[in-house]
Amino acid sequence: MAMTEKQLIADIQAGKFAPVYLITGEENYYIDKVSDYFEEHVIDESVRDFDLSIMYGRDVDMLTVINTAMRYPLMSPIHLVIVKEAQDIDIKQWEKSLEPYLANPQQQSVIVFCYRHKKIDKRKSVYKAIDKVGVVYETPKVYDNQVPAWIANEVAQHGMKIGDKAAVLIAESLGADLGKVANELSKLYPLLPEGGTITEELVENQIGISKDYNVFELQNAIGRRDPVMCNRIVNYFAANPKKNPIQLVLPVLYNYFLKVMFYHQLENKSDAAKVLGCAPSFVRDYAVAASNYPLGKLATCIGYLYDADLRSKGVRNSGNVTDGEILKELIFKVIH
Repeated sequence: MAMTEKQLIADIQAGKFAPVYLITGEENYYIDKVSDYFEEHVIDESVRDFDLSIMYGRDVDMLTVINTAMRYPLMSPIHLVIVKEAQDIDIKQWEKSLEPYLANPQQQSVIVFCYRHKKIDKRKSVYKAIDKVGVVYETPKVYDNQVPAWIANEVAQHGMKIGDKAAVLIAESLGADLGKVANELSKLYPLLPEGGTITEELVENQIGISKDYNVFELQNAIGRRDPVMCNRIVNYFAANPKKNPIQLVLPVLYNYFLKVMFYHQLENKSDAAKVLGCAPSFVRDYAVAASNYPLGKLATCIGYLYDADLRSKGVRNSGNVTDGEILKELIFKVIH
């Protein structure tokens, strides 16, 4: 049975367990979150040595997992078996050993398979067997343009708020690694009262992301064709290459130019926030950029990005040109 994270956790809290859970998908953050919830809330800490078994797919075969699950609990109502990195167990072993077990599972055991990076083919009989008697939770994929909204939702779950610009600042700097983003956000929660707001200043002071010299401000300066601000930010990046590596800056600028292209071609500009995947307060910035960059120029800028990417990887890079110099040349071409 397919289930959402919210439904799954609600069932655990109510003491309703299936004999097997398949936690799968490309988004590792949610796999870890659900796995941790099982580990921390199902078996009382005082008896985990007896009734909690944690194993890793690279170290065990499926028969070992099944034999462990067949053991009755000693001190708890159930015996919990968590298999991390379950994708490392060959799928043939799933079919050979897990399918027969699921036909008559041990009613006082719960197996949780954490299957990372990919999914089991839904056409396979073992998947159908798991789905029939257990729970399948497929983690939702969060794309780069969805991260600011994800951050806002994550912060709201902790009873707090975050400004649109602060959310974008974190997203543009940390990317779509939700585990890393959640870890950085956790540093901010203790500093605010219930209902408090995470600001750009707090992000700068506690996470170390400059509110003035970051890739978000760079793209806005590019959109305004503001050479003074562009030069200040690029010089800051060149002086701090570890904080602002060109390999992270270029993809952000590529996505930015694509969004300006999309804005150009929107028949109904009132749909811009939804189409561009941004807060309504940022639509004006894209409108300004669109007025400064016709479609032909945007296509040329993407060509500049492609060339800068190759040069940063050593292709067509004569001499010892640094990433900072490549970036400076790129921005000069873009805004002139």
